[in-house]
Amino acid sequence: MSEMITADLVDLDLSADTKEAAARALAERMVAKGRVTDLDGFLADVAAREAQMPTGLDGGIGIPHCRSEHVTEPTLAFGRSAAGIDFGAPDGPADLIFLIAAPAGADDAHLTILSSLARQLMNAEFTSALRAVDDAAAASALIRGDEPPAPAGAPENAVAESNAAASADSATDGAAPVPGATVEDGPAPAPGATDGGQPFRIVAVTSCPTGIAHTYMAAESLENAGREAGVEVVVETQGSAGFTRLDPAVIAAADGVIFAHDVPVRDKDRFAGKPTVDVGVKAGINKPTELIAQVRDKAARGEVSAGAAPGTPVERAGESGEGYGTKLRKWLMSGVSYMVPFVAAGGLLIALGFAIGGYKINKAPSVMDHFLWTQMDSWGALFFQIGVVSFGFLVPVLAGYIAYGMADRPGLVPGFVGGAISLTINAGFLGGLAAGLIAGGVVIGIQKVKIPAALRGIMPVVVIPLISAAIVGFLMFVVIGKPIASAQKGMTDWLNGLTGTNAVLLGMLLGLMMCFDLGGPVNKVAYTFATAGIAVASPSDSAMKIMAAVMAAGMVPPLAMALATTVRGKLFTQTERENGKAAWVLGASFISEGAIPFAAADPLRVIPSAMVGGAVTGALSMAFGATLRAPHGGIFVVPLIGNPFLYLIAIAAGVCVTTALVVTLKGLRKQAPEGGATTAAADAPISTMVESKEPVAA
Repeated sequence: MSEMITADLVDLDLSADTKEAAARALAERMVAKGRVTDLDGFLADVAAREAQMPTGLDGGIGIPHCRSEHVTEPTLAFGRSAAGIDFGAPDGPADLIFLIAAPAGADDAHLTILSSLARQLMNAEFTSALRAVDDAAAASALIRGDEPPAPAGAPENAVAESNAAASADSATDGAAPVPGATVEDGPAPAPGATDGGQPFRIVAVTSCPTGIAHTYMAAESLENAGREAGVEVVVETQGSAGFTRLDPAVIAAADGVIFAHDVPVRDKDRFAGKPTVDVGVKAGINKPTELIAQVRDKAARGEVSAGAAPGTPVERAGESGEGYGTKLRKWLMSGVSYMVPFVAAGGLLIALGFAIGGYKINKAPSVMDHFLWTQMDSWGALFFQIGVVSFGFLVPVLAGYIAYGMADRPGLVPGFVGGAISLTINAGFLGGLAAGLIAGGVVIGIQKVKIPAALRGIMPVVVIPLISAAIVGFLMFVVIGKPIASAQKGMTDWLNGLTGTNAVLLGMLLGLMMCFDLGGPVNKVAYTFATAGIAVASPSDSAMKIMAAVMAAGMVPPLAMALATTVRGKLFTQTERENGKAAWVLGASFISEGAIPFAAADPLRVIPSAMVGGAVTGALSMAFGATLRAPHGGIFVVPLIGNPFLYLIAIAAGVCVTTALVVTLKGLRKQAPEGGATTAAADAPISTMVESKEPVAA
């Protein structure tokens, strides 16, 4: 690590009071060393990574990090704060801050060194030494490993022994234990041993979005907790420093599995049929002892996971300790994420059918009985009927994958059955939501029953699908189906009756929701609400107005950011200006996520501005009476929109409002003095602008 950190990259008296200011202060040292070429571009990448998941860890550690095209070589900067800085850790502020900068194409050797640092951060002796060191050169040497810390309280003559032990640990860091090896020697079984005297064996997989820090810290934390508990833990780190699959023999011999990940586990089906705990990567860092205990409890009850198809989603129940509200959001988002492609495909095909065959195409006979290759009406009927079939999957897929998010593959059968019943009894979208949640809950309840070993093999294939489908079917047909169908009808009648001011207020609310989190849960709630209304062969006029308002508002944020970077480019970084070019296309295509890079870098200005513009557009669209049969497509489905000219005016108005607000707010920021200095000219070189620019918000 000699090339990664030097004394110039260490600040033992970091005075920053926010995580953004801390990242900027350390990044400025990287700029001065020539390791970072664009300060604001790099900080935008750091903020975008921070927006994915806070980088604060228990024990007073903050590790902001990212890959960035603005980094010339892998670099590490270290800062120590006396007051502490909030990086989102559960136990409070961080006093040790490590800013890790990796080039977009960093090589494996450098990434391996960074992963070794991440593991060191789980060593209490290492962090204690960093808190005690009083010289920048000594701190950088300690981080590089030139001066391994002695154990706390060790006498002077024990340093040599400590160094030798540290060298031995470094030589074996990350190596997989020999299959079957015990954790402790001696005649007595280890504290975590099974009844046969062998240690309880766990295999684990850790991974995080960037693959630089959390992946390896979770691995180290799990291994340390395993040693303390007398449990053999072997970890496969699916990070940037390489991905070496665990030996199949090690997996086969394991008594349980821990997944601590924030990106999908690769080849997850290798671990099927074993007691499994599935959590986020930070739980692997902060709660390793609890995770090991959970695996052992599942093994004692005989709970095992079913086989997993490639690409199993991360929309699971959530990490240990999450509240029910957070888990519920993840379950619902799992269903919505799988439903949306059916909505887009079916809706666009239906819209295309109407465009080709006219608005009476829904009365056409089946194309199986009547189809002429040379008639446009036949092609219109074909597209319409394919779209209707695709829409028929909407509610079952929603319910099936809500249950999947709760209970993995065993939830699919009762979820799909419940969703299909919801369509049969006209319970619609609300019925699908209820069916999915019930199906997932039923499967989870069945899995908690202790099953004899002889029956475990047929549980996921026969017993669970049979019992869960029967229970869900009974509840949907006999108990809750009719009340939900009545509620669905009442909501539909209410929407059909909306006129005047009420319709405008609804459009304003939907516009606010579409622009609040740019593709997140709130955005998806508004979008799903709209698409559910047109998911029939003959949607009502009110439902088509709602769909038009939702799509119009969703186009506003990326288009406004694109316009703002065009008219006032000096207010944005070079990276943001490049993102602005892509945002034109994304916004025109109704992809709200095109504004996320701007919101991640400056949420307090961008998100409120986008919400105001979205509200204006949603309200105007409803006031103009614009209608839309297609659930997606942006400007490319304008020919299918009722009152298209006024519809485009509504979008333009919202874009102009958001652009004006963003430009104004960013302009006020640049005029504000910071640190006693006024803002330099917008086209000044980076070296003269460092002191005047506000920190990038996370």
